[in-house]
Amino acid sequence: MTTPFGARLHQAMAERGQLCVGIDPHAALLSAWGLGDDLAGLEAFSRTVVEALADRVAVLKPQAAFFERFGSKGVAVLEATVAEARAAGALVVMDAKRGDIGSTMAAYAEAFLSPGSPLFSDALTVSPYLGFGSLQPALDLAREHGCGIFALALTSNPEGFEVQRASTADGVTVAQQVLNRLAAENAGAEPLGSFGAVVGATLADAGADLAINGPLLAPGIGAQGATMADLPRVFGAAVPAVVPSVSRDVLKHGPSVTGLREAAQRFVDDVRAVTLD
Repeated sequence: MTTPFGARLHQAMAERGQLCVGIDPHAALLSAWGLGDDLAGLEAFSRTVVEALADRVAVLKPQAAFFERFGSKGVAVLEATVAEARAAGALVVMDAKRGDIGSTMAAYAEAFLSPGSPLFSDALTVSPYLGFGSLQPALDLAREHGCGIFALALTSNPEGFEVQRASTADGVTVAQQVLNRLAAENAGAEPLGSFGAVVGATLADAGADLAINGPLLAPGIGAQGATMADLPRVFGAAVPAVVPSVSRDVLKHGPSVTGLREAAQRFVDDVRAVTLD
């Protein structure tokens, strides 16, 4: 039987620390590395990040859009990036934020959560805002193949407030309803469920029950203004389940492999300090 994503993530965080590093080859970063905003630059950037970090951080999170903008050849680079990162021991969370209904959602799930797919990843970010039930094909396939899901709940962008903090007819916020459904999916899982939420580290106050027995992917650290020291305030008792995600504040230290490794290690040490307090 395939070991569930939650159990694999729990072990990886115990061994390597809780850090997730994004692989975000946007044009400005490629330029800062002295690379062209082209396929060759994309390939060199991605290969360097994998070489530097895949054997030492728990999670790598490629942002699919930055590869898709180069068309089919960019997607081929993404396929290689995912395969090489997983082969080196990192868990790969595909940041694609897919969300649709019926057979279309099933097709998205097959693209990223089916072992026969060249984009097969350990987990996938999804949007539940067509209704949480629309995610069922992804939840089912993830469970079947030992993969994970991270559903957007309380995101780091300020525009998210108008939807995520809105209340349903019974007075529960939309975000809390998503969190409650994830908790139900994770019921009874040990040591950690496989169905997580995206909760921004930039929030002044989560204002929600984050005890979902699953991982909490926390973007917003570094360039967006949050620090590891903010995690206890935002996440409270759920901090041990937090996977803080850092992109630019690690990636800006490339193309030096040593620079990338040292930057990532500083963040690993910072999150370890706040979780041990």
